[in-house]
Amino acid sequence: MLKAKIHMARITEANLSYTGSLTVDENLMDLAGLYPFEKIMVSNINNGERFETYVIPGERGSGHICLNGAAARKGVVGDKIIIFAFAYIQEEGNESLLKNYKPEIVILSEDNKPV
Repeated sequence: MLKAKIHMARITEANLSYTGSLTVDENLMDLAGLYPFEKIMVSNINNGERFETYVIPGERGSGHICLNGAAARKGVVGDKIIIFAFAYIQEEGNESLLKNYKPEIVILSEDNKPV
């Protein structure tokens, strides 16, 4: 199931020399319910690239979204991305949970602030 989505995040930095991952403003991580080192999927709206990595916390309130390591080749500063996180929910015994399930969805403005 889709656990969380950060929609229309704008890339603020790309750092090829970092060892990997996606840096996300820790306030945005909290709003979406993302944990440090959680596996995520990223979709770049500008170029259609999709990749999987993990999230690391960035400075709170900064709006910082940074492609790190090999992911830095998947987009450029200013590109819009969607960040997805998924969770496994065992169907058996959780039918009522699944019936009413809603993921956390955070939609961002041009300056990576929640709207």
